[in-house]
Amino acid sequence: MANLDVQPKSSRPWWLWLLLALVALALLFFLMRGCDRNDADVDRTTTTETTTTETTAVTTDDDGDDDDWNDLNLDAPAAAYEEITDKDIDVRGTDNYAVYSLDETILFGSDKSTIQPQAADKLKQVAASLNKRFANGKVRIYGYTDAQGSASYNKELAEERTKAVQAWLTENGNVSKDNVSMHPVGESKPVATNETAAGRQQNRRVQIVARKVK
Repeated sequence: MANLDVQPKSSRPWWLWLLLALVALALLFFLMRGCDRNDADVDRTTTTETTTTETTAVTTDDDGDDDDWNDLNLDAPAAAYEEITDKDIDVRGTDNYAVYSLDETILFGSDKSTIQPQAADKLKQVAASLNKRFANGKVRIYGYTDAQGSASYNKELAEERTKAVQAWLTENGNVSKDNVSMHPVGESKPVATNETAAGRQQNRRVQIVARKVK
């Protein structure tokens, strides 16, 4: 009988399989990192777009004519108008605009947004001045509070008060509602310290700003 020389099949070294496995794991790791990086980029882009949208919403003015108000200075020099005789009405301004300021306690009761009866004569003088000097001009109403209570509550109170002043001027002062916009500020722009009663009283105020038609 002939002898058959049968050689065993050669097998790959074990270390080669280990090397292939390590290479596969490395590729999988880098692929996963790439996916995570792309997801993070998408998240950052979405966040940036959202922030930009929110910023635009905050800074957009309802009048649509921000450029006309760039020179507005709420602390403009004092002005004297013969139709404003009430000492509780502070008037400041230039030839182009005027700022009528009234203490909040004159217009409203504590934490209230209903205009008090005794405030009517003061608002009548303001309305008369608006119609005399700024006929058909744009009017802004700014409402401020002190820092007592939450910021959200103070912003809401300021909004209700600016609405009340707008309603009074348009319903009783012959001022066109189309020309009046509301700008509730709340506690964010104090003119005095909120640590004292006197300072808080200064911060609670309403400013009616009017400018001439260009």
